[in-house]
Amino acid sequence: MEQPGRWRHMRTAPRDGSRILVTIRPSEQGPGAVDLAYWSNGDQFGGDAWRSSDSAPGRIIEYAEPELKCWMPMPAADVDRMTLPAAWQGKDDEELDGSGI
Repeated sequence: MEQPGRWRHMRTAPRDGSRILVTIRPSEQGPGAVDLAYWSNGDQFGGDAWRSSDSAPGRIIEYAEPELKCWMPMPAADVDRMTLPAAWQGKDDEELDGSGI
């Protein structure tokens, strides 16, 4: 996968099903936007196309090639620099969500 941080022309986008960020061109339906999408080789729900990752069977969001302007790889997490919160150590579930205050 390509290095993150730079937009690229759609003709170079991976068509292997990996998720990428895409820029949707502005249209009569609204302003330009960014979406998380992937290439689908087609199935019983639709043909070969770019699909939004929000798609689900019966609710496919497809983009025609001209609708998409450019793409960028998903940024990767830097596990070495990541800090995670400590696991819940409380004894009473009533303390969660501030309910014990």
